[in-house]
Amino acid sequence: MNGDEEDVFPVDDDLFEETFSADCVYKFCGEEFKINQAFSANLGVAARVWDSALHLCRFFEEKCVPLKGKKIIELGAGTGIVGILAARLGADVTITDLPLAVPQLQKNVSANTPPGGWCSAEPAVVPLSWGQDQENFPSDWDLVLGADIVYLSDTYPLLVETLTHLCKDGAVAYLSSKMRMEHGTPCFYDGNLPQKFHVELVQRDQEQNISIYRATVRRDV
Repeated sequence: MNGDEEDVFPVDDDLFEETFSADCVYKFCGEEFKINQAFSANLGVAARVWDSALHLCRFFEEKCVPLKGKKIIELGAGTGIVGILAARLGADVTITDLPLAVPQLQKNVSANTPPGGWCSAEPAVVPLSWGQDQENFPSDWDLVLGADIVYLSDTYPLLVETLTHLCKDGAVAYLSSKMRMEHGTPCFYDGNLPQKFHVELVQRDQEQNISIYRATVRRDV
């Protein structure tokens, strides 16, 4: 994402106080993942595994969302855990973020290669800047995924533009977000996204203030 990341999240997130690397192990859908988080000022908010990403992984597990054989693209992937899960379950996955995040994404993809190889193909890791690069990507996806990518209001029109292109041939978008009032996250789902999409709230965690939405392109606009 573009912009001054220090202003995006509260200072107590401690994203910029020091540079260090940490590995965390997660388990979803019978699969185990070792995700590296390279905390640094360069990566900023892309460095860590956010709770919204874990909620989206858990949603796929609990709802038994079919991912095998699906063509999937993840936006603003950060550490890549959502896309890696989809690939481990047999999806054909493209994982994207800004160029600075690509090395971390590629490292995590390589570290999570199954012993017998990928079910479909190794996830592709490529840069994608919203509002600029989306036309370089096809529109024949089955699913478009994003976790905690709605937090900077200046990027909301760019995100809608990118989603509209990627979903125009019928893809379903699943977006998981911490509903930060101070950053206008609810306004994105109540105002920006419905201009182009049918939007459905499919899961709400009141305690952690995380919501998951399902969105499809509107044909009446």
